[in-house]
This record gives sequence, structure tokens and C-alpha cells, in this order.
Amino acid sequence: MKVIQLVVSSMEVCCYLVACEKTGEAVVLDPGGEEDRILAELEERKLTARYIVNTHCHPDHCCGNGPLARSSGAKIVMHEADIAYMANPDVARYFALLGLPASPPADIAVKDGDFVNFGEEKLLVIHTPGHSPGGICLYSAPHCFTGDTLFVDGVGRTDFPGCSYAALAKSIKTRLFTLPPETIVWPGHAYSGLQSTIGQEAAHNPYL
Repeated sequence: MKVIQLVVSSMEVCCYLVACEKTGEAVVLDPGGEEDRILAELEERKLTARYIVNTHCHPDHCCGNGPLARSSGAKIVMHEADIAYMANPDVARYFALLGLPASPPADIAVKDGDFVNFGEEKLLVIHTPGHSPGGICLYSAPHCFTGDTLFVDGVGRTDFPGCSYAALAKSIKTRLFTLPPETIVWPGHAYSGLQSTIGQEAAHNPYL
């Protein structure tokens, strides 16, 4: 499995191209802007995007869904709870205040324990609510893409509608910190670093 990390937009969103090295099929995780750059990277590396997967529904992680889906034909994948959450008009209006393009409707709804398959690789969906109702992490040893659930020395904010620090802490402690300590943490933002490990975060993350 090949992992390409791209930090995009002024919000320092970590977008990932996760590819099967044998077939060239790939998933794009959290395209948070700079769609032309993401598409150029796919073309340069001769990768075919099969899916666009959002670790959660907030617009800073989804604003590139539409352009990428139209250009590549990739299907948009999101947790079923976040699809329902964003269908609430009050929630949609709240996040529209960020001024970022909304995602088109997801093509595929996933839930905890599902797999996203591409080429000869697959990513396990781990439901980690707290930052959003349908927040997910994607795992394939030794990699875990943690979105805004877990950062390097930080965690996702919980002051948005539908957020809960108690739920977030439970998700991290019971779903992520039970992974092998050598698991690589690939975070959703580059605020304090580009990668870490589960062991490092379990031992030293000041928010936990």
C-alpha cells in the first residue's frame, strides 16, 4: 500500500492518496481543496481514483468531493450517520457559514466494520463519533487515517453541533488506543505534525 500525504488549503487539511501498488487503484481521503493539485498528483503517479472517502462530513474535508468526482468518476463514500446529519437543514445551514462548497450526496454509505476495497488492498471502517456523529477512521496495518478524531498531540474540536468530547474520548480510547502501538497515525490536519503512532499518542497526548 502506497500512502501519499498532501496538505491542502489554508486550513492545513491532510488529504491522502492511498493506492494499491500492483493495480494503481486508489482512494482519495478528505479532499479539502486544491483539487487541481490532487488530480495532477493522481495523473503523475498513474493512479485511478476509485473512491473519495470522507473521514467526516465537515466542509473543510469534503469541499473537493464534487470537482474530484466529476473529473475522475470516483464514488463518494461517507458514514451513514454523517449522511443523515448533513441532511438536517439546520446543520447544513450552520456549516454553510464556512463559505466552502457542499459535497454532492454520497454514493455509498458505510458503517463500522465495513471495508473499502481498491485493487488488492482494503481499509477497515472504524466508527469514531465525537467530532461528528459519523466520524470514521480507516485502518490497514500499519496505517490508520484518523481524520479529525485524533491529531498529533491533539484531538478534534467538539464545539460544533453534534459534537461530544465524552464520545470523542471514548472513541479514541476504546477504538484507536486498542490498535497496535506501532500503528502509524495519519491525522486530518497538520497542526502539530504530519504523523505519529498510536503508542506515542496514548502515552503523551495532552488531551487524553
